[in-house]
Amino acid sequence: MSEAHQSPISPGRSWYEDSVGERARYPSLDGSTRADVLVVGGGFTGLSAALHLARAGVDVVLCEAARLGDGASGRNGGQFGTGQRRWPEEMEDLYGPERARRLFAMAEDAKAGLHETMLREGIEADFRPGQISLAHRARYVDEFRRHADWLAERYDYPHLRFMDREETAGRLGSGVYHAGLRDVGTGHLHPMKLLVGLGRAARRAGARLHEDTKIEALTRGEGGLWQARTARGTVTAARVLLATNAHGGRLEPKSAAHVMPIRSFIASTEPLAEPHRVLPGNEAADDSRFVVRYFRKSADGRLLFGGREAYTSASGDIAGQIRRQVVSIWPHLSDVRFTHAWGGSVAVTMPRMPYVAEPQPGLDVIAGFSGHGVMLTHWLGRLYAGRLTGEGETLADLRDLDIPAFPGGTWLRAPLLFLAMTWYALRDRL
Repeated sequence: MSEAHQSPISPGRSWYEDSVGERARYPSLDGSTRADVLVVGGGFTGLSAALHLARAGVDVVLCEAARLGDGASGRNGGQFGTGQRRWPEEMEDLYGPERARRLFAMAEDAKAGLHETMLREGIEADFRPGQISLAHRARYVDEFRRHADWLAERYDYPHLRFMDREETAGRLGSGVYHAGLRDVGTGHLHPMKLLVGLGRAARRAGARLHEDTKIEALTRGEGGLWQARTARGTVTAARVLLATNAHGGRLEPKSAAHVMPIRSFIASTEPLAEPHRVLPGNEAADDSRFVVRYFRKSADGRLLFGGREAYTSASGDIAGQIRRQVVSIWPHLSDVRFTHAWGGSVAVTMPRMPYVAEPQPGLDVIAGFSGHGVMLTHWLGRLYAGRLTGEGETLADLRDLDIPAFPGGTWLRAPLLFLAMTWYALRDRL
């Protein structure tokens, strides 16, 4: 084994943590307090909701069980994407043309809204434009071509176009994919920098942020008020937003049946010696596998590559497994040194659309972004705040979706998911 392979890696710790710069600490909640709204979860959704509620003059308390960004919001691939997790042509089949168009428009609003927030709050998150999607099987080429036509003709989206194999190879730096789509209307960023900036903005706006404050139980009591019990006190609030995504556990059992956590893994290389040979246009990329490979270069020329999922708590040799995927695309990177390898839990739903619900009066849940949450989380948190402050029920198109519970009940749900996901992952090799 070469010396490069033997170099030490930071196991579990993300490159984002080591490159974010100053990361503020927030006090744990000590004692009891009251608020208009309690937000549970300090990721993108929760922080956006807290920020926009506080800006509207709402007294809001946010409680995070660990540190802000320790979940998927601070450990993800950093890619925006376009539209919802499902392509519009799929959504038209499922939900009809009108709702599909509204859901696509919502996602476009999410892009603009996140840029607006970053500009207004002075958040510098290393945003870089462009994304390419890659067909790993020849049978997907016609589907990719039709998708580009569909967006241009039916959705007036001019920023995405089809690429043949030759152009795809040029923009990727590798000829292993059959075709691609290039989208100049989206991009990628440093998610931890975004999250840290949202936290500072929410605190400036007046939100009370508490880290290391796990909500142990939620009960609805006299007068319809909610009481959240922590290890050292309680929070009493008229409304509660559960924005825990994959980390809600059994805090609200009804919604937990609709949202399933799975583990996803990323590794980061050292700055590449020849960065122009990998994604020379600096776009982010994803491919057509069920277990999606997603990758991009950082601002300092590292390759950040995600391409592995797990449906149990095991992680194994993250860097070694990702190295094999990297080398299958760029053989010249066989000896590149990996500096970080990390994982995190993301939340999926059966139809891969967000779960937005009010399972009990005054208790809202927003979760299940299925790997498509960097921009949508922020926007849905903002729409939640707007709903409470009189801007209208703008979440209705998501709230009314049929998001079925995972089969199997409490004990069989995870094993059945493991079997199903393993089967679909095997299909990637066919």
